Amino acid sequence: MTDSYIIVTGASGSMGKAACRNLVRKGEKVIMACRSVEKAEKAREEILAGEGLGDACLEIKPLDLCSFASVRAFASALGDTKVKALFNNAGTMPRRYGLTSDGYERACQVNFLSPLLLSALLKGNLTPEAQIVNMVSLTCRLVGTDTLLTERGGKDYGQLSTYARTKRALLLCGLEFSARSGIRVNFSDPGIVNSSMISLDRWFDPLADVLFRPFCKSPEKGVQSALLALNYNGSGKLFTSSGMKDLPRSYSRDKDKAALLLDKAMECAGFSL
Repeated sequence: MTDSYIIVTGASGSMGKAACRNLVRKGEKVIMACRSVEKAEKAREEILAGEGLGDACLEIKPLDLCSFASVRAFASALGDTKVKALFNNAGTMPRRYGLTSDGYERACQVNFLSPLLLSALLKGNLTPEAQIVNMVSLTCRLVGTDTLLTERGGKDYGQLSTYARTKRALLLCGLEFSARSGIRVNFSDPGIVNSSMISLDRWFDPLADVLFRPFCKSPEKGVQSALLALNYNGSGKLFTSSGMKDLPRSYSRDKDKAALLLDKAMECAGFSL
């Protein structure tokens, strides 16, 4: 077991729990970064109930990605703790438009702004070989790069389209962040996983549960792409269920937009790279 930690955001959700379970099985020290400490404690108990995991190092720290203050408090609470990897796993896809206490649309802040702020704040904690893995989505390819993402109002909101735009922004800005900081950043696309994320809170969800959900991947299978990414010693790659891939050229063509988006994101979060 090493002296440095792996941080998993959204660790009490289905994918987060699967990631934590796999990591502690390998002897890694893991910090569960979760909005609900109570839910995280239940998830921790469930994970440690696994065979031979009673003495695993699995800590819980509160982190609410809807709040920049919470992100800063989380990073501050780490002190000089060494971090070997950050898995930006947490995400949200709200049915309705709504603002965080910081004044940004919820999916935009949780999926895009706060993960970038957290990555930036942890630069001093990251070990030289550290890895950041950002959870993205196959929906990234279905939308264009929205340089006005942080300024969009309710009339522009769509549950699926906004989610896709935030994930595309996270991917592009992850590449730009890596180029500026020298920190390795890779991306995980788990595909369609059997989790609460695919519940759209619509009238047809029960029918979809019967006809569609049985064909989704289990969280255990879905998280394998992220685990591959966490073990990779390079940067700028996309990991899916079929392994490591080069990113589509369309992302590299949006480099200027990525730089603009990252500058805007840091301005929103009150941070300068």
